[in-house]
Amino acid sequence: MPLTALDVDRFEAARPRLEAVAYRLLGSSAEAEDAVQETYLRWQATDVERIEVPEAWLTKVLTNLCLKQLTSARARRETYVGQWLPEPLLAGDPMLGPADTAEQRESVSYAVLTLMERLSPNERAVYVLREAFDYPHREIAEILDLTEAASQQIFHRAKKHVADGKARTEIDDATARRIVEEFLAAATSGRTEPLVRLLTADAIAIGDGGGKVPARARAFEGAVAVAKFLWGLFRPAEAKRAIIGGAPEIFATTANGDPAVVAVVDGRVVGIMCLEVTAEGIAASRNQVNPDKLARATAHWAATDHGKPLFTAF
Repeated sequence: MPLTALDVDRFEAARPRLEAVAYRLLGSSAEAEDAVQETYLRWQATDVERIEVPEAWLTKVLTNLCLKQLTSARARRETYVGQWLPEPLLAGDPMLGPADTAEQRESVSYAVLTLMERLSPNERAVYVLREAFDYPHREIAEILDLTEAASQQIFHRAKKHVADGKARTEIDDATARRIVEEFLAAATSGRTEPLVRLLTADAIAIGDGGGKVPARARAFEGAVAVAKFLWGLFRPAEAKRAIIGGAPEIFATTANGDPAVVAVVDGRVVGIMCLEVTAEGIAASRNQVNPDKLARATAHWAATDHGKPLFTAF
């Protein structure tokens, strides 16, 4: 039975929430869009009249599609070139989803998305549905074919795994910009000492080039090692300009709610550096330079006003 206009409208009304769920589960906007589209095809193929609660049905189908995707993604990531990091989303991207509560903002932060890679697919699904979308355990149990008690146990376990990372500090946009500007001033000062003062003693720096842009296969660890790496990263070099196609303009913004440095060449986002900020200082610099994971950011960048660059690097 073909969908009515009302059935299509009902799905489209749910699409933003479905995309936000899928992005948190998969860490990729393209994979999230594919999962939502497959959910639509299944909605189209079913007898919609027999579905009592469309939102619950759509969430169940989407979540289980994402669980299958996560299982296959783990196998693919074993052969991924270098470090694997999620795809960052710039401020204002609707796929970031709800950000009304501290839990919702935390669940989509770049640091937490990275930490969620430690979780099993089921742990990740329970964590996202409960923490980011406030689903009761009874509904999560129905979505994942679990008991309510099992859902509660999985959630507590997942939350503990995520909490093993450093406690993230909540900051507003103005503070985020100030942090990025201070960070960049230190990184381009020509000395490592100002950077060391901003970093935690056990700070790390990780890059994801996907084998397409040079990025160190292992993380830099410790404030001094990270400071030396960052100082070298912003040092002018013709080879760097050749790799990314020019001298990048550097902007301060947020990505996934975290302070972020965005590098842009001729309107194309070529790098996003997300800074994890704790009460002790900057605990991590996670750098996404894989062009496959920057296409959505580039499209979003072109459609938004981002002001003037802080400076032109290299």
